[in-house]
Amino acid sequence: MVGTSRGGAVRVAAVVLAGAGLAAGVVPAANAQDTGAATAVSAVADQARRVDRAALDAGLRAVVASGGATAALGRVREDGRTLWKGAAGTADLTTGAPAAARDRFRIGSATKTFVATVVLQLVAEHRIGLDDPVETHLPGVVRGGAGISVRQLLNHTSGLYNYTSDPAFAYADDASFQTWLSTDRWKSRTLAELVAVAEGHPVYFPPGQDWHYSNTDYILLGMLIGKTTGRSWQQEVERRIIRPLGLSETTMPENDPTVPGDHTRAYVSLPSGPVDITLFNPTIAGPAGAGISTTADLAAFMSALLGGRLLGPAELAEMKRTTGLGRGADYGLGLERTPTPCGDFWGHRGDSLGYSSIMLGDDTGRRQVVLSRNPYDPAGLPAAEAAFTSLVTAAACAGRTA
Repeated sequence: MVGTSRGGAVRVAAVVLAGAGLAAGVVPAANAQDTGAATAVSAVADQARRVDRAALDAGLRAVVASGGATAALGRVREDGRTLWKGAAGTADLTTGAPAAARDRFRIGSATKTFVATVVLQLVAEHRIGLDDPVETHLPGVVRGGAGISVRQLLNHTSGLYNYTSDPAFAYADDASFQTWLSTDRWKSRTLAELVAVAEGHPVYFPPGQDWHYSNTDYILLGMLIGKTTGRSWQQEVERRIIRPLGLSETTMPENDPTVPGDHTRAYVSLPSGPVDITLFNPTIAGPAGAGISTTADLAAFMSALLGGRLLGPAELAEMKRTTGLGRGADYGLGLERTPTPCGDFWGHRGDSLGYSSIMLGDDTGRRQVVLSRNPYDPAGLPAAEAAFTSLVTAAACAGRTA
């Protein structure tokens, strides 16, 4: 969504890396036999004993040690049980309150996986076709829509310009940054307005010919959900995913600039000291990155998704069908493959203004890893990123044989 850096001037760039019943889209999980359940519980308990929690805690501390992050959170979950959870750093620099594993944070582009799941549920209900032209469902909304498929929006092969790359979303000097702080951060934007920004630029390539991450794709998918269901994308994520799974700490805000409940706060480092940038109008991101959640809720979501409780086998297979194109070779339909020494994991990174996170689940749907950090001092960012990357692997493989 929006990132910050410090040099001769302040720069803030928007990069939002960045009719059915309530549970209609949920595929019931098979009931395990009592003996099988007991065996699974025993196996997880054994795995938990093998997890080096001290090493994972140290990994979180390494993320914040350089000053490149003010806080870091983490969780490893397997077969419905938490093997490890932790927190490091400070949630609020003003009060000095320490970060806690339960804290909420902005999830940025991890929102896209929720949106993609709703779209694939609509595909399963035969209300949308993956290879339908966008023009069929959103006539006249986007230039060239007759040649762009729903699938190409989901996997970023549409070629559409990424609206957050527009100069209107970049604040390249101190004066414009102050304008963002006092005015622009509170602006409300419609989905149509964000698409119009993208329409002011040429496409990157003809649809399907290459891969380019574009938040515009998911703005259109949010519009598609609204047109198909008669409800907003937020309402559909709520009724199809959040409520059925009991994700009580996950929200998909419309205009509310706050992060509810206990949460880590976001800051930008200036010569004069930290400036709190936690609050802003989330319509800048919408279905491309407006979500808020916790490590526990994201782990539960990934478990349900990859475990087959939200999508049928055919739709889940489509979600994992990667493009094989360029930098998006491992990108599927709102889901990205992440190879680790312990096998492939699937999930999504999420970057928002002052937040960076990743949610992952293994191919079996048994293990989930969720990590979050609050980037801060640019001088320490490389070290924080390296520590965060190392922690992803350590958490994925914790208690397992690589």
